[in-house]
Amino acid sequence: MKISAAGDAIIQRRIPENYGGYEEIAKFISESDASFFNLETTLNYEGECYASQYSGGTYVRVVPEVIPELMRYGFNMTSFNNNHAMDFSYEGLLSTLDVLDSSGLVHAGVGRNLAEASCPRYLETKEGRVALIAVNTSFNPAMMAGNQTDIVPGRPGINGMRVNKHVCVTDEEFEFIKSLGERTGINVERTIIAKEGYYALPEDNEANLGELKFVRSEKSEYVMKIDPRDIERVKRAIHEAKLQADYIIVSVHSHQLAGDKKENPADFLVDFCHECIDIGANAIIGHGPHLLRPIEIYKNAPIFYSLGDFILELYSVSYAPADFFEKHGLDPRVGVHELLKARSKNFTVGLMEDERMMMSVIPLWEVDKNGSLLSLKLMPIELAMRDNKSQCGLPRRAPAEKIAKYLSDMSAAYGTKFRIDEDANIVCSW
Repeated sequence: MKISAAGDAIIQRRIPENYGGYEEIAKFISESDASFFNLETTLNYEGECYASQYSGGTYVRVVPEVIPELMRYGFNMTSFNNNHAMDFSYEGLLSTLDVLDSSGLVHAGVGRNLAEASCPRYLETKEGRVALIAVNTSFNPAMMAGNQTDIVPGRPGINGMRVNKHVCVTDEEFEFIKSLGERTGINVERTIIAKEGYYALPEDNEANLGELKFVRSEKSEYVMKIDPRDIERVKRAIHEAKLQADYIIVSVHSHQLAGDKKENPADFLVDFCHECIDIGANAIIGHGPHLLRPIEIYKNAPIFYSLGDFILELYSVSYAPADFFEKHGLDPRVGVHELLKARSKNFTVGLMEDERMMMSVIPLWEVDKNGSLLSLKLMPIELAMRDNKSQCGLPRRAPAEKIAKYLSDMSAAYGTKFRIDEDANIVCSW
C-alpha cells in the first residue's frame, strides 16, 4: 500500500484550474492509495454564518466548491480538526461537516458530539482499509465536542486533547509566589469560589496566581501534559481501528513547542506519538505550526511532527467580522486591506512574510501487508510568496537542496537521514 500526505491547507479562494505547478503535484499524489491533507478553513457562503468571538488567528472561510478542486490533486482523506474549525461558530462547523459528508472525502476529528468526533473513519482502497483518527491540542476550550447523556444531547465540536499546564518552581520561588498572591489579592475571588465548591482548592505544594498554577519542585520548568481522559479516548479509538483496518493513521494538530524554536515539537507531543504507535497506530501526520518539523521513524512507522503548509492564503480574506478589526484597534469601515496591513506591520511580518512557512514536503511512503514502512520519499514544494494574486500561496515543486538540509538538521537527533534522488525528490533512510 502507498500513502501520501500534505500539511495545512489554509485556503480562502478557488483554485485556478491547472495552474503552473498543479500537474506535477497531482501526478505525485496520484501514486498513492490513500492521501490525506489538513483542511484548515471553514466551508460556507458569504454572510451565511455568524462569526465566533474568537478565531484561530484569522477568520478563515471559503466556498464549498473548493472541495472538488482540492480532490483533483488526488486527496481522499482529510480533517478540519484544527484551531480554525469554529471561526464561524457552530453554523460554520456544521456547514463544513455537511459539505464533507457529501463530498466523498473520508474525514475524522469533528462531529455533532464527542463520540462522533473521536471515532475512526475508514477509507476503502484496492490494497486494504485505512483508518483515520484526528486529534487537536491547540484550540479554544469552547471548541471541544461534548458527550451525550440520557437526556442532554452532545455538543458539536472537535476531538480535542486538553493540555494541562503548570509551572514548577523551587522552594524560594514558591514562597515568593505565595507571598505575591497574598499581597496583590489576585487569588481572593478564586479562593472564595473554590470554597463554594466550584474549584478545587490548591494542595499544600501548589499555589495560584489567578489561573496560573505553580507547583513546588526541585527545579524551575514549564510543564505541559495531555489530559489522561483524552489520551484514553484516543487509545480506545486505535483499539477499535485495529479490528477494522489494515493501516491506522493518526492526524495531530499541535502548535505547542519545546525550547525556543518553533520547529521543536513539544515533549508531550513526542511522547503521545510514540504511545499511539506502541498501541497500534501505523503513522502520525502532524500539522499546525505552519512550518516543517522533524521526521522520525519510530518502530518502523513514520512520524511527521509537522508537514508545514500545503496552501497558505492569509492575504485572501474577502471580509472579516467586527471583532477582528476591533482587536487591531480599527473601525470595520476601513476594509480588509487596512486590517491585514495593520496586523502585518505594513506587510513585513507574519506567516505570509516568513520563507520557512513557504517550504514544505509531500511525503509518499510504501508499507508491507503488516503496515511496516518499506520506503519513504518526499516531494519538496514551495508556496508562491510573490506571484500574481490568483496563485500566491499555492504549491509547486521546489528545488530539493535547501529543504533537504533544513529537514536534515532538525531530524538528526531522531536518526533520520535524507538524500536527493535522480527525480529530485528527497529520500529518507533510518
